[in-house]
Amino acid sequence: MSLRIGYGFDSHAFKPGVPLVIGGLKIDHPEGLAGHSDGDVLLHAITDALLGAVSAGDIGSFFPPSDQRWKNADSSIFLATALEEIAVAGYKIVNIDTVLVLAKPKIVPISGELRERVAELLGVKPGEVGIKAKTPEGLNQDHVAVAHCTVLLESVAAPEGLARMAATAETEDELNAVVKGLVDEPRSVSALGRKLPTFDTNDLT
Repeated sequence: MSLRIGYGFDSHAFKPGVPLVIGGLKIDHPEGLAGHSDGDVLLHAITDALLGAVSAGDIGSFFPPSDQRWKNADSSIFLATALEEIAVAGYKIVNIDTVLVLAKPKIVPISGELRERVAELLGVKPGEVGIKAKTPEGLNQDHVAVAHCTVLLESVAAPEGLARMAATAETEDELNAVVKGLVDEPRSVSALGRKLPTFDTNDLT
């Protein structure tokens, strides 16, 4: 078993006239967060932490703000792509720990609901998600939301039969033949670090 650690950071200024979304949760607040997508500062930090842990680039590599397809996009799309990258790399989440730094709104009253939502999006248990909140005292950041995330990944062992069969393959062609016999089509490991998402972005609404 091998372990990987990833770290992610993001920040967005508050902006009137847009909904506030943090951790995939819509929060009742007079202002939302400015951003090309929905401005979800927490999911952006988690996404970068996951991608960084498997050396797959960052959120901007996959979803550049210059691309109008991501205008007002739901940040859970970004997170899903990061989850796919770690799966392709052969890892799974052990736990994540996050820190939100913002003056308002208060996170403590909704921290349980926030933890449940993030865990749901990640496909892990709520006890494997840490959500903490701090105020930006002395930082002159009262109109900004900042998120930090650390993630721990562990490698996923291949099924014993597959591992034994793969061990007998001496070339990449032979390995692909082994995989083809199991799942009809070989899956290329070159997907790790790709810069384009696997789904059709034109289908997004």
